[in-house]
This record gives sequence, C-alpha cells and structure tokens, in this order.
Amino acid sequence: QVQLVESGGGLVQAGGSLRLSCAASGRTFSGYAMGWFRQAPGKEREFVAAINWSGMRTSYADSVKGRVTISRDNAKNTIFLQMNSLKPEDTAVYYCAGSTTSSNASPSVRDYAYWGRGTQVTVSS
Repeated sequence: QVQLVESGGGLVQAGGSLRLSCAASGRTFSGYAMGWFRQAPGKEREFVAAINWSGMRTSYADSVKGRVTISRDNAKNTIFLQMNSLKPEDTAVYYCAGSTTSSNASPSVRDYAYWGRGTQVTVSS
C-alpha cells in the first residue's frame, strides 16, 4: 500500500518559517516528480511547488516564489518544503503528491496519482 505522510505543519506568526516533510512508503518515487499543493477553506486545491525526479529542476507558484524551497532526498523517499516569510494567506492544508507518469516538475494536479492526507499550516497576523 502506497502512503504519503506529511508532517511539520503548525501555527506560526506572520514572518515565521516552517519546514514540511513528506515521507513516501510502499513504492519509490525516485524516477518521478513530486509536489506540494494546498487548499484553503472554501477554495480549490492549488499548486505550490514541484520537483523533478532528480531534484535538479523545480517549479513554484508565483504566490510563493522566493519564499519557498522544495527539495527531495531520493534515498529516503522523502520531499521537503521550506517555507519562509510566511503570510496569513499561506494558511491552508498542505498536501504532498507523487506522480507515476511525469518525471518533470509538473504544476498540474492531473499528473499526480498519489496524495497524502495533508498537514495544517496556520499563519497568524
């Protein structure tokens, strides 16, 4: 059974930082893209960041570019999301996703077959 388990969410003040982790089990994602998405109450799930199979290429949503860094450790089947200068509008449930079809850093929800259950990030003003 494939599982993606996020951790590292929490409550932080505006301007603070959080580091999210996502550990995959049940299959390896080392040859495929992985990504982070988020969903705020009443809004659709949106792309945050993605990383290609090797970790050499990344893509970011404009709303987080310059404040967020995605990385991966293929040996540990784990990806990370370092978030700095957090804003109240970053408040959302953050989901980790793994692709089984794309090796590129895809921003499309459709390219990801496996999803974690999410971790809550709350940024207070």
